[in-house]
Amino acid sequence: MSAVDPLDYAVVVPTVGRPCLADCLRALAAAAGPAPREVVVVDDRRGPRHTRAPLPLGALGELRTRARAVSTGGRGPAAARNAGWRAVGTPWVVFLDDDVRVGPVWRAELTAELAWAAPDVGGVQGVIEVPLPAGRRPTDWERNTAGLAGARWATADMAYRRSVLAAVSGFDERFPRAFREDADLALRVLAAGWRLECGTRTTRHPVRPAGPWVSLRTQAGNADDALMVRLHGRDWWQRAGAPRGRLRGHAAVTAAGAAAVVLAATGHRGAGTAAALGWALGTAEFAWARIAPGPRTGPEVAVMLATSVAVPPLAVWHRLRGLWRHRAARPLPDASLSLRVVPVPVRSPLRKGPVP
Repeated sequence: MSAVDPLDYAVVVPTVGRPCLADCLRALAAAAGPAPREVVVVDDRRGPRHTRAPLPLGALGELRTRARAVSTGGRGPAAARNAGWRAVGTPWVVFLDDDVRVGPVWRAELTAELAWAAPDVGGVQGVIEVPLPAGRRPTDWERNTAGLAGARWATADMAYRRSVLAAVSGFDERFPRAFREDADLALRVLAAGWRLECGTRTTRHPVRPAGPWVSLRTQAGNADDALMVRLHGRDWWQRAGAPRGRLRGHAAVTAAGAAAVVLAATGHRGAGTAAALGWALGTAEFAWARIAPGPRTGPEVAVMLATSVAVPPLAVWHRLRGLWRHRAARPLPDASLSLRVVPVPVRSPLRKGPVP
């Protein structure tokens, strides 16, 4: 088959064995359109293989004969995706997260997009839909997940030419979480002279259950942002279409809180009181920014108040940790380039006209 044959693609799904994997594979099998040549499910669970429950590859139905599992032993999603694309030989590789569900005509839309892709197109992104609850405002965690709907180059559904992945050495495995590794890859692909386009195929990303302290765990991503700055420069977030975040505000609030403690302990009560007031005002502003667009239920407000106190110092700590850990990381030669994302000309026979 030629590199532009719409049938010649593989699907790679990294997983840590979450129950949602079966739904992901079932949706892929049920989608109309040409089947992938290969489906590689990358088992990134830790521990001996004989202690792990079997992956639900049977959910693939007729695609089961095209599927296989690869084990990486818990090295993170970047390493898992690298193992997946290196295990296939198709010209195109499509990455799906294990908690998404492709649309009913996803395979037909995908193959149409790949067939229309010009030779200089290195990747084609899918459209992510995040269903939110009806009848009430979304919670802070639900809004966080909904941000995927506008994210650029998210590997929840992203197709790349295998030759492009090989040319840029795939995902950077210094990104240990499912965070920023996709933006880093996209910036390197763009810097190498390829174009990235947005397709029209749709994939749903349900909001997965999360505990009340999930916002504290996600602050670890600030360490990955430190690596992004080292590699791509301080303006990387503009070129990657990523939100700037509140790190500067978190640093100011944290500094005010620390100053209040030190000043009070050293007998500077007036200055300490002023610093404490600054900390309180900054914390209150942050908490209200999270509470106001939400459902404002008692439990949600209580969690927002508690975590809004803890998030700023935690974010600063992780950023400092990342700066230290990646202090030797070398900036990429093209980190200062102004990279341009070309408007999308991809057309699908199922959706007439150019992508908006």
